Formats: sequence, C-alpha cells, structure tokens
Amino acid sequence: MKIIDWINLAALGVVLVILWQFRQIVLLIFASVVITIALNSLVRFFSRVYGWPRSRSVLVTGALVLLGGVIFLGLVLPLFVSQFQQLLLLTPKGFEKLNGWFDAFQASPPSWFPEQDIWFFPGLPDLLRQAASISSTVFGNFLTFFSSSVAIVLQMLLLLVITLMLLANPAAYRRLLLRMFPSSYRRRADEILTKCERSLMFWLGGVALSSMFVSILSFTGLVLLGVPYAFAHAVLAGLFNFIPNLGPTLSAVFPIFVALLQSPGKALAVLALYILIQNIESYWFSPMVMQKQVSLLPAATLISQIFFATFLGPVGLILALPLAVICKTWIEEAWIIDVLDRPRPDQSAIDVATDLAYAPEYETTQPEP
Repeated sequence: MKIIDWINLAALGVVLVILWQFRQIVLLIFASVVITIALNSLVRFFSRVYGWPRSRSVLVTGALVLLGGVIFLGLVLPLFVSQFQQLLLLTPKGFEKLNGWFDAFQASPPSWFPEQDIWFFPGLPDLLRQAASISSTVFGNFLTFFSSSVAIVLQMLLLLVITLMLLANPAAYRRLLLRMFPSSYRRRADEILTKCERSLMFWLGGVALSSMFVSILSFTGLVLLGVPYAFAHAVLAGLFNFIPNLGPTLSAVFPIFVALLQSPGKALAVLALYILIQNIESYWFSPMVMQKQVSLLPAATLISQIFFATFLGPVGLILALPLAVICKTWIEEAWIIDVLDRPRPDQSAIDVATDLAYAPEYETTQPEP
C-alpha cells in the first residue's frame, strides 16, 4: 500500500471513532433521514399531481403533519396516557397473581400431577417473585421517566429540526454526501442511494399499514373479549409492530396479565387472540402489502436486532430493521456486485458463466433433480 492509502485508512479509522462517540446523535440523524424520505415522497406527490413548486408542496406537507400532530395530541394521546397509567398499575398485579398460583400449586399440587415432576421447577416461585418485583419497579417508573425526562424532549426537538432542514432541500445534502465518495464512484453511489431510498419507502409504508392492521384487529378482539383498556393495548400493539420478532411478544404482555386479573381462561383467550393476529399479519397481510419490500432472512433480522440493540441501545433496537435494510443494500451493491462479481481481467467468459452458476440466485431458481 502507498502512503496515501495508509493516510486514508487512518483518516477512516478516526472518523469511525468520532462517529462511535456520537452514535446517539448519528441515530437521531438516521431517524430524521427515514422520516424525511417518507415526507419527501408526499412532497413529490403534490408536485407531480398538482404541479406545485417544491416550496408550496413542503408547506402543505408540513401543514398536514402539523394537523395530524394536533389531532393526535388532542384526541389520541390523552386517552392513551390515562389508560396506560392504569396498565402500569395492573400489570405488576398480574405478575403477583401468577406468582401466588405457582406458590399454591407447589404447596398442594393436584392429585393427577406426578409428584416427582414437581422438582423440575422448585425455584420457579422465587423466580416469579423476582420478576414481579422487577416488573413493578420498571412499569412504575416507565411513564414517569418518559414524561419528565428533559433529554427525551430535547432529542425529539432535535429530530424535528433536522427533519425540517433535510426536507427543505434534500438534494443539497445528498450532493454533499456523494462528495464523500471518489469521483469515479459517485454515479454508482447515487444509484445505490436511490435503491436505499426506495427500500426504506417500501419498508416504511408496509410496516405502517401492517401496524394499523394489527391495532384494529387487537382493539376489536380485546373489546369482544371484554379486556379493560383495549385502546391502550391496541396502540401498543401497533407501535411494537415496528419491532419485528420481539415487538409482538412485548405487546402481548400487557393485555395477558391484565386479563389474568379477571380469569385464567380470559388470559388464555387473549394469548390465542394475539397468536392469531400475528399469524394473519405475518402470513397474509404483510406478504400482500410488502411485495416490493427488501427481503431479509428471519435469522438475519433477529441477529441485526440483537447486534444494534447491544451496541446502540433501545434506539438501535427500534431502528434495527431500517439499518439492516441499508446495510443489506450497500453490501449487495457495493461489495458483492461491484467487487466480488466483477470479472477479473484474466477471466474468460466460460469462467464467468461457471461462477454465476454457483450464485445463490441460480440455486434457488433451478428445479431439483
């Protein structure tokens, strides 16, 4: 390697260290980019359909977002907060009731239960007591933290300001980002950025429709079952749906333990309801609305969630899927296609055809012998 290559490598390392030190701000900027992409699609729609200049389209989009925020803050948020406060009080009681049932079960098991099997879980009641204590502390302080934390308010304001700045002139920021690439690769980097934008739009639109679908089904089912605070449960189910794999499980905790205070049968009915909703959403609704979404293997999705949550915290868990989509697009385009699949100067056409024959696309499209 030449000296200039070592200098560039050292500069890249310094940049990565600086970005790591400010990773929370970088995550906020990424979240702003995702929101800007969604709002920019609406701006383009107004400009294309009505022929408005961009400034007018941005103003109309901002007015619609402001109107939606006012409706949300005035109608949805007060009802959700009032019901969610009750959930924070009732959910630990559900843990305690379940703990009492296991204590009673261990003290006097039913006649049909083999006595030697009891020793398979002798410490389960103690474990449940600890879980109930921890959950009471966590749930009791959850709402207080988010309602009084100045850092959260400042981060939301920063998110809003960055989004408005990016939305005002996204092309200028895109050109600035492209200047970070070598001049010979800027056209190709612009193509990859376009694919990333398209992939994020497909994901965001699909997951928004999917979350609304899950919220409506959850609210309807919980109302029919007579579970209290169905509206708060439905909103949580829709919000947690943005987190694949882990989100649906977390959203089911609240209604199950609230229903457990009424009867074990109702808690089992709520569990069956959420399993049914997630199966309908996973195997019917999502494939229908996300036909153009970037496909991620289930294991890759789970690994990305664990990775980003470990290194970036709760915000990394929320943004794990869009981060995984961006990483997948860049790895496929910039590394696999532009580097690994590029023919070598001394490689013949027969060798290229042989290499393509062993590509994953070939294996998945060829019939089995």
